[in-house]
Amino acid sequence: MLTLFDLAALLLVLAATFGYFNKRYIALPSNAGLLILGLVGSLVLIGLTWAFPHLGFPVAVRRAVADIDFNQTLMEGMLGFLLFAGALHVDWAALKSRSLSVGLMATFGVLISTAICGAGFYFLAGQVGVPIDFAWALVFGALISPTDPVAVLATLKAMSGVPKRLEIDMAGESLFNDGVGVVVFTILVGVATGSSGEHLTVPMALQHFVVEAFGGAVFGAMTGFLAYRMMLKIDDYPVEVMISIALVMGTYASAHKLGLSGPIAVVVAGLLIGNRGVAYAMSDLTQRYLHGFWTLVDDILNAVLFMLIGLELLLVDFTWQTAALAALAIPLVLFARFLAVYLPFQIVRLRERFSRGIVAVLSWGGVRGGISVALALSLPEGAARDLIVTATYAVVIFSVLVQGMTLERLVRRAVRPEGGDPPREEVAKAGEGATG
Repeated sequence: MLTLFDLAALLLVLAATFGYFNKRYIALPSNAGLLILGLVGSLVLIGLTWAFPHLGFPVAVRRAVADIDFNQTLMEGMLGFLLFAGALHVDWAALKSRSLSVGLMATFGVLISTAICGAGFYFLAGQVGVPIDFAWALVFGALISPTDPVAVLATLKAMSGVPKRLEIDMAGESLFNDGVGVVVFTILVGVATGSSGEHLTVPMALQHFVVEAFGGAVFGAMTGFLAYRMMLKIDDYPVEVMISIALVMGTYASAHKLGLSGPIAVVVAGLLIGNRGVAYAMSDLTQRYLHGFWTLVDDILNAVLFMLIGLELLLVDFTWQTAALAALAIPLVLFARFLAVYLPFQIVRLRERFSRGIVAVLSWGGVRGGISVALALSLPEGAARDLIVTATYAVVIFSVLVQGMTLERLVRRAVRPEGGDPPREEVAKAGEGATG
């Protein structure tokens, strides 16, 4: 039985080794390269297990991966650090200028996608002979609808020449819509399992949503302002970096205990520290150390996360029916993502200008990743869970490897600035180093 330290050591060694081979020989974007190598490693272990069942190592690795509480590891551990690191580098002034588009896609867009993916998944599951309750189908819609900030911001980091407005829309939406998605997911799981009570009404669901989402934002602003005031009174980079770490962990844990959205709270706190804190409370030396520390944390956690997603293939049991449903889920999610972008932008266009081709790019750029996998793996055991996990995993692999690796080419061919975006170098701060 591997200990927690053994698991951490295994993941870090694999991530470092695969990261080296990717940079040295493959030269793919880090997230895609690590995911591919993780998949290859998983397939090799599966092959060894089948060919040499007496070998203990492949079985031990499979058990080690099975012992990892993916939901606990990501949702209660890594996610707060990843979101804070991403929000730290986003230009608040630029984000405010795109507040309508970001806000609509992170709320209205998530709800549209949840409804379409849920209804479509329910229909497709029945067609391939593995019917699923409609409530569980909606759960799939909720967990697959948010774009993953880790995957999206890692993709943005590897791209060049992205117009400012497009970059802010993608980064801002990915930082906020996962918090919204987690709130919707939690409500729907309660409905599906019956734990929320038999009489959950739409007003009650909306009340839960408002309390968690907006309450989380207010709480994050409060804790972020407190940390900013503490940094303002001192000039000592080790202490200020420590304050930032305490801010992330304290905000995320406290929000969870209060029944608020931890992801949204951490994002708001990160935006405040990354803008007002950097501008008024930090010396140049502190800024270098703070940004350097969070960039390093971000890169390490990204490497471990995509390595872990690749190894999760060891735990996925495929049948012909579940494989067919998983394959059909990919175009379903793409269609839902298109409508989740297109419909809000019919409202956005009344107030804000946006680059031509932005709907196509945002639709294709809705990369899914570890958050969807974590939510799927957190579901209680049962037939519905097996279907949802398999479909989620297929969508995530396609999303990271196909959408993520072709997005830059689409941006170059589809986006034509409407009215002219500022030169990319003038607004590099908006996305520089943001890898969520």
